[in-house]
Amino acid sequence: MNDILAFTLVALLLVISPGPNGALILKTIAKNPKSSALINLFGIACATFIHGGLSIFGLSALVLQSAELFITIKLLGAAYLFYIGFKALRSSFHKTSTTIINEQEVLIKLEKRTFISCFNEGFLTQLLNPKVSMFYLAAFPQFIGFDQSHIATAFGFVAIHAFLIVSWFILVIVLVDKLKNLQKEKGTWLNRWIQRLSGSVMIYFSLLIALQR
Repeated sequence: MNDILAFTLVALLLVISPGPNGALILKTIAKNPKSSALINLFGIACATFIHGGLSIFGLSALVLQSAELFITIKLLGAAYLFYIGFKALRSSFHKTSTTIINEQEVLIKLEKRTFISCFNEGFLTQLLNPKVSMFYLAAFPQFIGFDQSHIATAFGFVAIHAFLIVSWFILVIVLVDKLKNLQKEKGTWLNRWIQRLSGSVMIYFSLLIALQR
C-alpha cells in the first residue's frame, strides 16, 4: 500500500508538471473541438503502456546502454515536438475563412483528423517524450519487482499512471473548452494566443531536449 501511494504521488507530480503533453493538448483544443483533444489523450495513454511494457521487460535499459540509439531517439523526439510546435505557431497566424464551400467535405476532413492525426500526435508525443522515458528507466523500477509474478502488479502501476494522465488532462480540456465558449462572441483571440503559447512551449521543449547532454 505504501508503494502504491508513493508511486501515485511521484506519477502525479510528473503528470501535472509542464511538458510536451500539456502543450499538445492546449494546441489541439485551441483550434479543434474537445473530442480531438480527448483522442490526443487516448494516444498519450496508449503510449504510456508502451513505455511501461518496455521498462517491465527490460528493453528500455537496452536502449539506454546504446548511446547512439538513445541520442537518435532523443533527436527524433525533439524534431517531432519542433514540427508540432511550428505547425501550431504557423496556424495561429492564419486567418480562418468564414466561407464553407463544401460542408460535407469539411466534416469528412475533420473526422479524419480527429481519428487519425489526433491519436498519432498524442501517441508520438508521449512515446518520444524523454521525461517519461527517464521516469520509467529511473523511478519506475524502484516500486516494482521484475520476476514473472510481479508483471501484473507492474502493469497495475502503469495503469495508475495512465489513469492520472487521463484524469488530469480531462480537467484541463474541460476548463479550456469553457474558456473558449465564454469568448466565442468576442472573436478568436484566445484560441490564437493559446496556439501561440502552446506552440512556443513545444518548440522550447524540443530545443531543450536536443541540447540536453
